[in-house]
Amino acid sequence: KSNLLSNAIKFTPQKGHVCVGALVKKETVEIFVEDTGTGISDKNMQRIFSKDYFTTNGTDNESGTGLGLMLYKDFLTKNGGKIVVESEVGKGSKFTFTLPKA
Repeated sequence: KSNLLSNAIKFTPQKGHVCVGALVKKETVEIFVEDTGTGISDKNMQRIFSKDYFTTNGTDNESGTGLGLMLYKDFLTKNGGKIVVESEVGKGSKFTFTLPKA
């Protein structure tokens, strides 16, 4: 979750908002990180979890490695979880991941 949170902060301008929440369901736990940041372009949405290495700078020109989300998805998949991304350029993003309770 820390990578998702640090990305939300990195891509949200000052006076923007970042929200973290959790929902416990019968067999899973769902955690989300939502922001009012820059959002993700359609082109980058297609590449975001691919093995295609790329990186973008944050709102204060912070750099990243471009590996965090790839590794995150791999970890979740290996542990029976999944991740879903919703995003709109200029309005923000919401990353939701789900893991089995047991």
